[in-house]
Amino acid sequence: MISPTNMTERLYYKNSFQFDFIAAAETLRELADGRRALVLDRTAFYPTSGGQPFDTGWIEFVAAEGDAPASLLSPKLRVSEVIEDEADGSILHVVERLASPLELPLRVRGFIDVPRRQDHMQQHSGQHVLSAVMLKLFNAPTVSFHLGEESCTIDLEIPSLSAAQLAQAEQHANQIVWEDRQVLMHEATPEQARKVGVRKIPETARERLRLIEVRGVDLCACGGTHVLTTGQIGNIQLRKMEKVKQGIRVEFICGVRALRYARKDYEVLSEAAALYSSHLWDVPAQSQKLIDSDKAAQKHQQKLLAEIAELSARQALARTPVEGGRRIIAEYFADRDLGYVKLFAQKLVASGANVVALVGAGQGTPALVFAQSPGGSFDAGAQLMAIVSSVGGRGGGTRDLAQGGVPSAELIPKLLARALQAARSLSNAQG
Repeated sequence: MISPTNMTERLYYKNSFQFDFIAAAETLRELADGRRALVLDRTAFYPTSGGQPFDTGWIEFVAAEGDAPASLLSPKLRVSEVIEDEADGSILHVVERLASPLELPLRVRGFIDVPRRQDHMQQHSGQHVLSAVMLKLFNAPTVSFHLGEESCTIDLEIPSLSAAQLAQAEQHANQIVWEDRQVLMHEATPEQARKVGVRKIPETARERLRLIEVRGVDLCACGGTHVLTTGQIGNIQLRKMEKVKQGIRVEFICGVRALRYARKDYEVLSEAAALYSSHLWDVPAQSQKLIDSDKAAQKHQQKLLAEIAELSARQALARTPVEGGRRIIAEYFADRDLGYVKLFAQKLVASGANVVALVGAGQGTPALVFAQSPGGSFDAGAQLMAIVSSVGGRGGGTRDLAQGGVPSAELIPKLLARALQAARSLSNAQG
């Protein structure tokens, strides 16, 4: 029989490369969200802590001598999350598909998801190197660290960091990787740690600290999983930086991630270069040329639209008689958008006094634009709001210029007819 203990023995503290182990499943806990978690007397599974995510993997029950065959106990169970219970020091292994009740304790074998663990070791070890480099080169201490699924970040206590400095730090950090320095684990009291110059000591330090040393580079209190030598980090790639409240946030990736991202970056750039029929290094310049060309084309198009709107406005004014002292022009452009009809309306009311423009656009978002010559008595904003709100549309503006959207372009001719009638009634009343 296996006797339970009060605290889980953490095998990953001594050996980050132990990917399977034998243990005793001592208790089964029900979590607040309804999930179930096994507590083992020892584990190689890492729980979320210190910016590093939890391990995943599997647990299966195995038979001890004289026990029932392992196949009758349970299938292999997926470990979907690992949680540290700080109250009693136990590690909770959240398991899926645990259907039948268990008579605990039972003998189990745990299997770590190796690629995930190795990825975390590369990222976390790379962070130690990078943080030490940032401190050495720019006196920029690391305030926080986050290891995400896609990328990692460190927040630095420094007001600014240039692109040249970022490149310098990347080169220096990778030089340490290429030197394949040892990564060692030590234990010390908080007092001993302070005497030997540990880079960062937790505020709530325990009686014994686990120290991670990158030989000749860094010494830091840390409970995470790490490589044995810096060469196993692979390489360190700094992706970008941004200003945050604490200072500067640097995004980075290491090892297999860096290789995967470099491959993807190359494929994307190669595809873009093929579209331009150029070398991939020329993609930024080619893209800028395309952007400049597009801006020039848009400017030219806007000029042409302004000329068309001006001509159309003159023609509309020429064929519209004066009613009650003003010209009221109602036009629906089924093949034009809001930008054009707004320009057309502005050309109309700017061409002379006492002009009212009631214009609709059928392309894009169906819209209405009402306008009047400055100082007129029509009140474009109030009239437009009354029209568009009657069909569930929205809009707004001033007495001289207003615009709004309507649910359907099919409604516009009828709405313009109503607006025209209202404008004529107002003119007749004032006349």
